[in-house]
Amino acid sequence: MSEDEIEIDIDGIERRMQGAMAALKSEFASLRTGRASASMLDPIMVDAYGSKTPLNQCGTINVPESRMVTVNVWDKSLVAAVDKAIRNSGLGLNPVMDGTILRLPIPELNEERRRDLSRVAAQYAESARISIRNVRRDGMDQTKKAKTDGMSEDDQKIWADEIQRLTNKAITDVDTALENKQEEIMQV
Repeated sequence: MSEDEIEIDIDGIERRMQGAMAALKSEFASLRTGRASASMLDPIMVDAYGSKTPLNQCGTINVPESRMVTVNVWDKSLVAAVDKAIRNSGLGLNPVMDGTILRLPIPELNEERRRDLSRVAAQYAESARISIRNVRRDGMDQTKKAKTDGMSEDDQKIWADEIQRLTNKAITDVDTALENKQEEIMQV
């Protein structure tokens, strides 16, 4: 294999790092911060029609105001199951039934709960950092293999520097997202 044919998949490495960041943002969206958000209900599964069904497939989720979420259940027979799923979700929400509409007032978070959520956010961020570092390690392994396949040391160093630059940027993005999320959580 000639030196010109040896290629490192930088686009794939960058895509995997962006995937870790997207997963982190999704996890952050599911954290309750005292503000209403439709995505906070995403992890809730409802016992519907004999199987576990995502809540968003049982009704329309709306955020009419900053401290209220409404769920308009499409099938009347599922209202009780949706109510039970929300109550048992661990989000601390108590639905108020109004026909097929469930109103979910979002209570204020106390200081202890805010600190707990902040710690959970930090754990999510650390998982994302670990994923990014694993992608970096895979990329560095590619450069080492390429060197044994005939890549020059200078080219290997260039590729390794590029992988490190992508890693540093991704870690900085994670840190910024964590800082913003913790600030949002601690806001009263």
